[in-house]
Amino acid sequence: MSLSRRGLLAAGGAVGALAAASGTGVASDAPAAGQGRGTGHGRVRTGFDRLAADGYALLKGQKVGVVTNPTGITSDVRHIVDVMHPDERVDLIAVFGPEHGFRGTAQAGGSEGRYDDPATGLPVYDTYLKSGQPLADVFTASGVDTVVFDIQDAGARFYTYIWTLYDCMEAAALAGKRFVVLDRPNPVTGRAALGPVLDPAFATFVGRREISQAHGMTVTELALLFNAEFLARRPVDLRIVKMSGWKRSDFFDATGLPWVPPSPNMPTPDTALVYSGTCLFEGTNLSEGRGTTRPFELLGAEGIDHRWAAAANALDLPGVAFREAYFAPTFSKFQGKTVGGVQLHVHDRAAFDPVRTGIALLVTAKRTWSGFAWRSDNWIDKLTGNNRVRTLIDAGADTDEVVGAWEADLAAFRAVRKRYLQYR
Repeated sequence: MSLSRRGLLAAGGAVGALAAASGTGVASDAPAAGQGRGTGHGRVRTGFDRLAADGYALLKGQKVGVVTNPTGITSDVRHIVDVMHPDERVDLIAVFGPEHGFRGTAQAGGSEGRYDDPATGLPVYDTYLKSGQPLADVFTASGVDTVVFDIQDAGARFYTYIWTLYDCMEAAALAGKRFVVLDRPNPVTGRAALGPVLDPAFATFVGRREISQAHGMTVTELALLFNAEFLARRPVDLRIVKMSGWKRSDFFDATGLPWVPPSPNMPTPDTALVYSGTCLFEGTNLSEGRGTTRPFELLGAEGIDHRWAAAANALDLPGVAFREAYFAPTFSKFQGKTVGGVQLHVHDRAAFDPVRTGIALLVTAKRTWSGFAWRSDNWIDKLTGNNRVRTLIDAGADTDEVVGAWEADLAAFRAVRKRYLQYR
């Protein structure tokens, strides 16, 4: 038997993915050699791992394009594009980059543009801030038959990759392309949906449709919900590849999978744990910790002192304590200035409610610091998906009153969400 150079590269490139899947090319939940991170002992196999273990049968005969970023990796940290490109079983002809770009070179609110990838020579198309027919035209121009999506999410409605998923599904339907979603874990578990549900009047790229602030779903579950609930008039030809070994109660360190920051300010799973609550501070004049080594865990502004931490601790919120903290961001708000505030310390993540905690911190910040202000563009309304959070806090409401205002909408969303859950 002889192998071409492309075949030899494919064998070397795919072996990690296949080994992570089974070690034999046969579907199995057994841990791969060399695994054992966290408490999961390598038991979770991603959608890509399972796709590779099946010899990419789902992609046979298709010209394939991949929507991905640096998180699209195998269990041995090889990028899936670098694995698939030399493999003769896959006709990979294009890559589509989201916010921050395919290789992750752009900061928040940026992308890499159109270029040819130096490592593979593949054309890379920019999807950031494109939707509808303009994005459909990109898919058509690329010449692909099937669009594959593989990006690690962070579990929050305002994390833009799930809206890249939504926009790409809609555009693929317009362009007559098939769409395949490869699943990865929700890093903060899939136990519950939390927080306010988006009012369509406040729809933006940080919230296209009516889901809760912390959705508690994986990307394949979201894709199923999007297709049936929001794209029903023109659904895409959708296929999903589920994980194996993942449980809804799993935090990321229970999976045995390597963590790659899905964006520059999401360095660790600990960041993701608090993000769906503390990202609300993007809508204020306080720093949300960008420009520090603990973004979204450190919050503050000039003039804040120990009183904020004391007020937050007095609420006795479950699973979290607050430390008086001082820090000097290297970029973003208060660059180069020393500011005061709090650091969140989550000591019981199963009990911790990030959205309620974020609201409590907004309420106490406003009450203890006279300089508190919302961003002048009312960005907080885009993040929360409505204007009720802002107007209630301005009216002097406490945490329970603000949280109670969304309970009916949240109950309705939970009932819809339940129909699309794929894991126990």
